[in-house]
Amino acid sequence: MKKLILIALCALAFTGSLFAQTYMTRTGKISFSATAAHSPEKIEGINNEVASIVDGKTGNIVFQVPVKSFKFERELMQEHFNENYMESDKYPKSEFKGAISNSGSVNFTKDGTYNVSVAGKLTMHGVTNEVNVPGTIIVKGNKLLLKAKFSARLQDYKIAVPSVVADKIGKEAIISLESDLTQK
Repeated sequence: MKKLILIALCALAFTGSLFAQTYMTRTGKISFSATAAHSPEKIEGINNEVASIVDGKTGNIVFQVPVKSFKFERELMQEHFNENYMESDKYPKSEFKGAISNSGSVNFTKDGTYNVSVAGKLTMHGVTNEVNVPGTIIVKGNKLLLKAKFSARLQDYKIAVPSVVADKIGKEAIISLESDLTQK
């Protein structure tokens, strides 16, 4: 009888994993532009080391961004970004934790493109704020492609811009996300 119960539990656990809807990646991409309107140079960074996970059952989403992994056109910009603005030794990662507000409209088992709204908490530079972000989820087989674009005001995250560079750095950063996730 004990063996039968053990076999039944193992079969149940295996069956449950067949229907799991967890998607993950460690190579997501986030880029930003914080270029002021009349700036002579672009203030842009790109990061291809973003870890993300989506739970298709609950609609929960988590993104973790290693701040030092942002790359810039010029090395000096990267140095200033890490030391002066993001203080990446003190705040080594940025993070988003939230959920798809309209997750019922996404069929994770059917290929298609789904417009979503995501709500949650974005933490940057040690400051956490509530955000709502429109985005797109493209389901193709056992993969998801997530896309989103939104803005974040630098002062909302206590990122100070010295007046000497205020003509180059905008008051907002336009953040773009594109992440390919695979079902696990």
